[in-house]
Amino acid sequence: MKPLPPPSSHQNQLNQSDLQAHVVNRVHACVQLASRSLSVDLALPTITFNQRGKIAGCARLQTNELRFNPVLLADNYQEFIDEVVPHEVSHLVAYALYGRVKPHGKEWQAIMRQVFGLNGHTYHKMDVTKVSGKRFTYQCLCGDIELSIRRHNKVLRQQQQYICRQCHKVLSFKQPTSV
Repeated sequence: MKPLPPPSSHQNQLNQSDLQAHVVNRVHACVQLASRSLSVDLALPTITFNQRGKIAGCARLQTNELRFNPVLLADNYQEFIDEVVPHEVSHLVAYALYGRVKPHGKEWQAIMRQVFGLNGHTYHKMDVTKVSGKRFTYQCLCGDIELSIRRHNKVLRQQQQYICRQCHKVLSFKQPTSV
């Protein structure tokens, strides 16, 4: 599949709903291309823009759904159109043709190459600074250790204790120092 031309200055000014409409159109085009190339009737997936965190996109195989990250889309339009959409559509195609197989296995790689003309990359290289979660500093005898907000909240609710891998002591929350 030919990559789209680089975004023009107009594309850089698209609002979120325009960007999402472009992704939906690209998904439909990718599904149609795969259907023609592989001589199989593929259903159009449900498309949502509620993926959170550092993940650009996610294919839900059993429900034929694609989820995309709206924050990463806004900052990485061209990579979404050229790489992320074909990547996620390939997961759905592999599932439709072969059932449960390795997520980035030979079947998925073959679809990426043969249908979309892409080398399948497992991970994106987008800047995730905007979507990185808040970190909390804990300490032990070895020094400071950063925990995610999810782990921090488990400690606060007394649902979990975390142990240092080196000194095997329970981590304790390090209160931020005020300036």
